[in-house]
Amino acid sequence: MFNLVLVNPQIPNNTGAIGRLCVNAGAALHIIKPIAFDIDEKAVRRAGLDYWHKLDLHVWESLDDFFANNEISNNAYFATTKTDKPYFDAQFKDGDYIFFGSETAGIPEDILNRYKEQNITIPMTKEGRSLNLAISTGIVLYEAIKQNYTTFKEKI
Repeated sequence: MFNLVLVNPQIPNNTGAIGRLCVNAGAALHIIKPIAFDIDEKAVRRAGLDYWHKLDLHVWESLDDFFANNEISNNAYFATTKTDKPYFDAQFKDGDYIFFGSETAGIPEDILNRYKEQNITIPMTKEGRSLNLAISTGIVLYEAIKQNYTTFKEKI
């Protein structure tokens, strides 16, 4: 099972859609506070449809709280526009943590610097600066599943 980590999400519809993605992909969702909305907000549940109660959801008070309670060392990747390493070059393993930052600020710079070798990006043309958060999580999570399809297949 993979772990998607959302750092300070700001748009409830994105978080709801990502929750639905996680249920369908057999992934856990970790949300790092502060969150710009109430996790029980209607928009979150509406986007997550009837999947929300099936979600393996973990809410953390801060990044420090998350790191104190989860051993990530080399089994984590950090999605950012601030690297040239494409996500499909990463060697994902079952149990990895895949971090995504807030829709407006991304992952904090100090975290990206601490784990520089584990930063990944989704290649884009120079015409755009970023993709929607829910779309980005789906792209990267399903690449991780593709690389570990035998393990994933055992769960379906």
